[in-house]
Amino acid sequence: MVPVLILALLGAIILVGFLAFAVTSLREGEERAAGIASAIAVVASLPFFLSVFLPAWIQALVLAIALLVGITAAILFLLPIGRAWPANDVPQVRIDERDIMFARGRLEAGSPNYEAYYSMRPENKAGDDKTRSLPGLLSPRSSAYHPLVFASTGASFGLTHALRDAVDGTPAPELLEVDAASITTFVKDLTCYYGALAVGVAEMQPYHIYSHIGRGSGQYGAPINLEHRYGIAFTVEMDLELASTAPYAPTVMESARQYVESAKVAVQLANFIRGLGYSARAHIDGNYRVVAPLVARDAGLGEIGRMGLLMTPGLGPRVRLGVVTTEMPLVPDGRGTDRSVLDFCAVCSKCADCCPPHAIPQGDRQEIDGVLRWRINDAICYRYWNAVGTDCARCMAVCPYSHPDNALHNVVRWATRHSGMARRAAVRLDHAFYGRLPASKARPEWIPPGPRDRPA
Repeated sequence: MVPVLILALLGAIILVGFLAFAVTSLREGEERAAGIASAIAVVASLPFFLSVFLPAWIQALVLAIALLVGITAAILFLLPIGRAWPANDVPQVRIDERDIMFARGRLEAGSPNYEAYYSMRPENKAGDDKTRSLPGLLSPRSSAYHPLVFASTGASFGLTHALRDAVDGTPAPELLEVDAASITTFVKDLTCYYGALAVGVAEMQPYHIYSHIGRGSGQYGAPINLEHRYGIAFTVEMDLELASTAPYAPTVMESARQYVESAKVAVQLANFIRGLGYSARAHIDGNYRVVAPLVARDAGLGEIGRMGLLMTPGLGPRVRLGVVTTEMPLVPDGRGTDRSVLDFCAVCSKCADCCPPHAIPQGDRQEIDGVLRWRINDAICYRYWNAVGTDCARCMAVCPYSHPDNALHNVVRWATRHSGMARRAAVRLDHAFYGRLPASKARPEWIPPGPRDRPA
């Protein structure tokens, strides 16, 4: 009788578990995953239910096989494979903001800044001029043009631009003495209250700070001297439904909206700190003085993954970042010790496989300028943006970490954090359920069709 109950229970667990997966997938709009999960629910549970009516020796054999599979899975889960040990991935030199594509993309042919930059970096001129010959971001001539969505995107970027001069200011004349530990806790809670998803504190290092101004307020090319000791880094979540339409128009609309949200959080937080009498500067889209992903990494919010973006443990790259630097005494979190994301990226190349211009590298991290990392071809990436008219985000959309924050996917996240074998299994299962080269999702129904956008 006991074997019969165990077999029935195992069959029920498999059936209910995969049917729950199927239902969740349907709610997420993942019809392929739902169909596969439904089929597995029936096929995998059926032997257990059928064996209930078979002779005792067959029941014992089925239980023995199930036990063997369970023990093997447990052993594989606990094997110390795939550990991504700390390596020389800390930059030794500061990045010149004039060299990043967002700064180069703003240079106007024949202008003094244009002439000055390409006198300094003549090797970049031909490729950048080719990029400038393309329609451009949000251009009516771009391949993903959508007048309503692009207008909404421009409205959001306009608000971020309007906040550009609000990033800094004069501290209050009266300094409030604070306890570092207590104010750190309050600042984190306040940042989340303002709208952040996660927040951490890093002790600022030279490589966190750009060497020269490439965009935003201040004089182009001027050296950057930022004396703040601490950086408060935070994330805001991008909506999955809109991000999943990448590289079509809705994804850039959502990206712009979250840049606004991160700017609002950062400006408010910097104002708060200055109100206590301490200097503070918000670093927002288009007006940074710091390399936000590196500050966020060293604040314990994630690791820099294959696609060159911050990979957070909960949502992967499906976030936007903000940073506030300050002299106010804080307790830094320091870089986290969990390197599982790096190991996952090492065995998963889905972003590279799906990258439209093939700007993301395959293979392992390489030592570049003395730093072990993956380096995307940012010139090719940005060139594609100027052709399609959006910020693409295809890598973000297909990343296995970008799945919704719910019980189903959080179980997988927990497993990938604790087991190298689970990470390898998760990559293969993600390909099986969602496809190695999944199609872009259709726009939400509330967004009308555009002349060149994907229909719903």
